[in-house]
Amino acid sequence: MVSSPLISGSTSLPDHTQLPESDGTFVKNFQEHPQSLLLTDSIHPIMQQLHPMGDYCIGQDSGIYWRIMDPPERGAEAPDWFYVPNVPATLDGQPRRSYVLWQEFIAPLIVLEFVSGNGAEERDQTPWTGKFWIYEQVIRPAFYGIYEVQKASVEVYRHVENRFEFVNPNEQGHYPIPPMGVELGIWQGQYQNLNLPWLRWWDSQGKLLLTGEERANRLADKLRELGVDPDKV
Repeated sequence: MVSSPLISGSTSLPDHTQLPESDGTFVKNFQEHPQSLLLTDSIHPIMQQLHPMGDYCIGQDSGIYWRIMDPPERGAEAPDWFYVPNVPATLDGQPRRSYVLWQEFIAPLIVLEFVSGNGAEERDQTPWTGKFWIYEQVIRPAFYGIYEVQKASVEVYRHVENRFEFVNPNEQGHYPIPPMGVELGIWQGQYQNLNLPWLRWWDSQGKLLLTGEERANRLADKLRELGVDPDKV
């Protein structure tokens, strides 16, 4: 049996203000940052519906601390994107520096990793060190997605009875995330100055969730169709 490296019996556990907010590593490529922004921007209207009081947090390349280690960064995973429902937007009036499981207890509903290598790291099931194993056995998000821009693909797992089970795509090739009322899939197109197969959200009717800029552009096009110059409105 593999023994746990968790430290037990501590009476004073560190909180998010006492733990490093970065492990000092570089973002792996120039696509990762806009990809995170795309997911966060377009999901905003859904978050407003689900959480009218703003009781949720979204992490982008932020640490989820799950064990106490020395140095502290070894006790954290930093998903490229994750969402936690039903938690305060801030802690003690401060933005979170990281998400600390022993401080807040609620697991993320979904964790997304963006593959930059061959995907072995994101699928590593080695006990206590493998990223897949840590998400599956310790952090336990309801959904775990592995996105590979080079393959224009995403695979999604759902946490069922202490294990991740692969989710099959629907007829549109999307992966439903029922608690959020959305679907996850691949969209080929232009975002910022990059034309790539992006990871994006659709609603439960299969309608693409737009960014704020895309919504504004759609509105401007409709105004022009009505003979109204949007620049003079």
